[in-house]
Amino acid sequence: MNPVSASKPPVAGSPSVSADTSRLATKENLAKAAQQFEALFIHQMLKSARAAKLDDGLFDSEALNQFQDMQDAKLSETMAVHTPMGIGKALTEFLARNRPDLKGGDK
Repeated sequence: MNPVSASKPPVAGSPSVSADTSRLATKENLAKAAQQFEALFIHQMLKSARAAKLDDGLFDSEALNQFQDMQDAKLSETMAVHTPMGIGKALTEFLARNRPDLKGGDK
């Protein structure tokens, strides 16, 4: 059996850890992240709308609230993909503005 080394894990910036993230900075990844942000934004809007109800419902329960939250999450993901509000596109364009390698196209 080999003894376990007590050395510290590699730290960012050390020679053994690669700081190259250029392969992650692609148009597709930026568009996907913007779409996920838009889904999160829509989900928070739906959640706020549900919280602003004016009366107590007859069937209110923790289980119903959890189900509605999951339903809102799925609805927001679907809305962000099929009928986007434009937040994701605006975010993509803003973040890609100073990056010539990320400019161009709808994505």
